[in-house]
Amino acid sequence: MHVPTVEGANIDAASQQGLAALERELRLLGESLGERTGDVVAGIKRRNAESGVALEPLVEDSFVRVGTVSTTAVARWMAGEGAEVAREVGRESWQIFGQLAAQRVVALDEVTKRCLRWRDAAEDMVRELVAEHGLCEEVSERACAMLQRSLDVTLVRMCQSFEAERKRAHEELGRRQEELAFMATHDALTGLPNRTLILDRIEQMLVRSRRNQTPVAALFVDIDNFKSINDTFGHGAGDQLLRAVAARLQGVVRDVDALGRLGGDEFVVVAEGMSLSAGPELIAERLLEALKQPFTLAGVERTRLTVTASVGIAMGDRSCAEELLRDADIAMYRAKWEGKNGYTLFETGMQDDIQSRMELEMDLREAQEGEEFFVVYQPTFDLRTMSPTGMEALLRWRHPRRGIVGPDEFIPLLEDTGLIVDVGGWVLRQACLQGAAWHQDGHEIGIAVNVSARQLDRDELVDEVATAIEHSGFRPDLLTLEVTETTLMSNAQATAERLRRIKQLGVRIAIDDFGTGYSSLAYLQRFPVDALKIDRAFISRLREDPDGETLIRTLVQLGKSLSIETLAEGIEQATDLSLLRQVSCDVGQGFLFARPLEVEICDAFLENWAVRTAAVDDLRVPLLA
Repeated sequence: MHVPTVEGANIDAASQQGLAALERELRLLGESLGERTGDVVAGIKRRNAESGVALEPLVEDSFVRVGTVSTTAVARWMAGEGAEVAREVGRESWQIFGQLAAQRVVALDEVTKRCLRWRDAAEDMVRELVAEHGLCEEVSERACAMLQRSLDVTLVRMCQSFEAERKRAHEELGRRQEELAFMATHDALTGLPNRTLILDRIEQMLVRSRRNQTPVAALFVDIDNFKSINDTFGHGAGDQLLRAVAARLQGVVRDVDALGRLGGDEFVVVAEGMSLSAGPELIAERLLEALKQPFTLAGVERTRLTVTASVGIAMGDRSCAEELLRDADIAMYRAKWEGKNGYTLFETGMQDDIQSRMELEMDLREAQEGEEFFVVYQPTFDLRTMSPTGMEALLRWRHPRRGIVGPDEFIPLLEDTGLIVDVGGWVLRQACLQGAAWHQDGHEIGIAVNVSARQLDRDELVDEVATAIEHSGFRPDLLTLEVTETTLMSNAQATAERLRRIKQLGVRIAIDDFGTGYSSLAYLQRFPVDALKIDRAFISRLREDPDGETLIRTLVQLGKSLSIETLAEGIEQATDLSLLRQVSCDVGQGFLFARPLEVEICDAFLENWAVRTAAVDDLRVPLLA
């Protein structure tokens, strides 16, 4: 058994005393270093300036903070608080390195150089303090070793921060690339495939169709009157509606087929093989059926929007996807011309029709500037006294090459293109000016002006009516605005409010084509209506249908029960007139009295109507037919 000698015990005691003295000196050095942290930072700044590399002020501030924190951490370690305390204090430095890496404001090698400059500045300060306090060389060596250890840990943590950020940036780049790839092939609003991806899928379908001798079809879907919805409720509501429409359509499209959005309010469905076993018409019917239920949108909950669409179908092999899509687009336009809310199959020759329509549209855009539009007036008569009560203003177009273009040819196009707003405003102003001129000549008759759905969808209409009255000097109680039933119901709440404001100007409101749409007491009571114009279709039925007379009586009595004036249009025969007088219809209009007349002929008519009469079935009727 080994027994320590007295001499050995003395050596151990001396060692312990030496170690204790070393710890005291190291503690003193740590405390002094903590007090001189500012001088260390100044040394770092001096070295950085000497390097000639200047960073952004905020970045330089970050490195100053790193130097301060690192010096404080190692000083506390030397002062005896332990390595764990130093690590805890140093975490702030590592966080700063992480921020610098994330912001990518400084290169990794420059960060490393700044760390080495901190160590050098701290070592210089340690040696200065050792000399100042007369400390032993071993304390200096231990202090420098602790600085190096702290630097090693800092460099490792710094590299970890930069590596973690590099990995995160790589993953983010990959995710962004996936997003960009998706965005390049999908619609941002609905998430559906966009035109690029749809064309690619059609090309694939055409290749399979040629190889397998199977059918392929494209169905071009365009929402009817979408611009009016956007103009009335705003683009936010329009975007909501497009997303809702996309969801409805997606719900009825088979998984093997494809639905995409081409832009605006245009969608497309492409189908092939077994999906077309019952014909593309069945798909079109499903698409239209999906839209029948009203839509409720956030922000306009009180209004239930009913949406329809026009669908064009192109089927069979084509040289390319663009050609199949183009033909479906052409067929869609034909579906719109034929009344909307339906579908049409592409046929050869439709493209020529499209070209003609486009040329007509271009001519229309030049017509107003070229003063090619003019207004004609068709008289209306009090059926009790057989005297004229007013004139209906009707738009006509005298084209320099086409001659007189029929209203059925160009007015629907004016409405589709939105040109009806400007042209309709011009008709209103012209009619008021003409009415005022007739009044000055002693003819106190009313003027009726048709208002389109596009005009009625705008709040500006109220101001336009007020301005037309004010500038012309025409009496507002002699101006009647005629609105169709379908126009009234397209946005009933907003329309009723606009009509009430127009009524406050003293203007009369008439429902045109009455009986062809929503005819009911409930809707009539919602609007400030003064007159009902019984559609000419009901008058023509008097000559063919025995029940026609009963229907006319019912419509007239409906007006009587509501104290609303009734006006029958399309009177062409004396028998029509006789029956309408028997059922007490108030006012009439038609070729039996006069066709629409140009202003000069109207002047003569108003001057001579009382004497220019002829016997017609024992009635005295002015003849200008």
